[in-house]
Amino acid sequence: MSTENHHRDAHSAPPALTPPPNALPPVRHPDAPAPGELLGSHYDDCFGCGGAQAHGLHLEARAGDGVTITAEFTVQAAHQGAPGLAHGGVLATALDETLGSLNWLLRVIAVTGRLETDFVRPVPVGTVLFLQAEIVAVAGRKIYSRAVGRIGGPEGPVAVRAQALFIEVKVEHFTDNGRPEEIRAAMADPDQIRRARAFEVNP
Repeated sequence: MSTENHHRDAHSAPPALTPPPNALPPVRHPDAPAPGELLGSHYDDCFGCGGAQAHGLHLEARAGDGVTITAEFTVQAAHQGAPGLAHGGVLATALDETLGSLNWLLRVIAVTGRLETDFVRPVPVGTVLFLQAEIVAVAGRKIYSRAVGRIGGPEGPVAVRAQALFIEVKVEHFTDNGRPEEIRAAMADPDQIRRARAFEVNP
């Protein structure tokens, strides 16, 4: 591999994460949550945002302007990998959860097709991770997005970043593949909004 090619490959998105030439700018749905509105948990048992998960992330996301989201979560002792530091998989989960929440701004059901994460600096236990995410482009059922996580404040140093490809799906993706007990319970929820949001993002 030439030095030139290596330089290009090290700093450009993989083809699967690069929107095609015919991709369109994302359009915020008119019924999307208002900027600043707390999105709340999409599903109470979700490891990323659900309140029923004792050791979950309890990530809180807010709608931003356009097709952007901000979110926060505090790294707990249960989230560590190396002593005193957040597990990389937990940080990737926080990015995936934040990126998945973006799809509520389009009012589509979508699942993670590809997630590429860069770990820039360690994140200690007790740290608040401040996340920002945006949808970059849409091409058919494909939704291209990116996110960054900072420590020390919303404008602090970058700790993690990610690029993602989400694929729009029908609710049958979940009902045909999820464990029947959980699917039945979610579908039986009398709250129409909660019932719809349970299937909002990749489980």
